[in-house]
Amino acid sequence: MSGHGSPGSEVTGFAGTRAVIVASSWHTTVMDGLIAGASRVIKEAGLTPELHRVPGTFELSIAAREAALSGADVVVALGVVIRGGTPHFDFVCNAATDGLNRVALDTGVPVGFGVLTCDDEQQALDRAGLPNSVEDKGAEAAAAAMNTWVVLRNIRQA
Repeated sequence: MSGHGSPGSEVTGFAGTRAVIVASSWHTTVMDGLIAGASRVIKEAGLTPELHRVPGTFELSIAAREAALSGADVVVALGVVIRGGTPHFDFVCNAATDGLNRVALDTGVPVGFGVLTCDDEQQALDRAGLPNSVEDKGAEAAAAAMNTWVVLRNIRQA
């Protein structure tokens, strides 16, 4: 698993911030786990997560952009793409990665990247933060976005 060596997820100092989760609707079990993990981290920081669902992973970028432009301080993008027998996997994964990075760079709002790009369903289940999962990528994405917000806030106030 790639989670070895990952940073801790303690998040503090978020009073008054708006945290938005945008999540795809495909692969319900995996998505439920990712959303639960991200929501838990946001709640532990004393915030109420705002959840918006989009049809698929491809649509995450436009929803993340709208969240950022509408005043979100932190955006967490969650999705899952499972490799199939066509190049569709590569196109969707590249579009999501490039689009979400562009949202963060263009708006200055941290976007937590919680998009699973897996070869099979078991890999997705292993990373979804479910009871038998070995990783919780939803929680990791939320913590990364929130901790980046703290860094950006400190830089902007320096």
